[in-house]
Amino acid sequence: MATVSVETIVDVPAASVWDAIADVGAVHERLLPGRVSATEIDGDLRILTMPNGARIRERIVAIDHDLRRLAYSVIEGQALPLTYHHATFQVVEVNGRTGVVWTTDLLPHALAGAVRARVERGIVELKAVLEAARKAASR
Repeated sequence: MATVSVETIVDVPAASVWDAIADVGAVHERLLPGRVSATEIDGDLRILTMPNGARIRERIVAIDHDLRRLAYSVIEGQALPLTYHHATFQVVEVNGRTGVVWTTDLLPHALAGAVRARVERGIVELKAVLEAARKAASR
């Protein structure tokens, strides 16, 4: 199994970053508004609708408020031919700074580069959205 892990520092308090990530039904509004156009929740399933109409079904595996950790698995609709996908977001505070770590385990190994490119682009977008929301709120 391949593992892709990327991280970033976000200029937003950790509690606010966690609040946005843990709000699993608002990905399209709070985390990736340019990449996701709608989010639906059906029990432990999250259905993301992309701007092109494609839909991705994910299972929300765990939301741990004490650890500030969200685990999810794509179960249907991914653009890549993955046979296994499990990912986590974790929000950490280090020396007064907020870190976000996005880790994805996947199969087949050969797709790790393609997944890394998507996750790296996604974490940059997520950081920009969170920081812009903080600036807008402080005005």
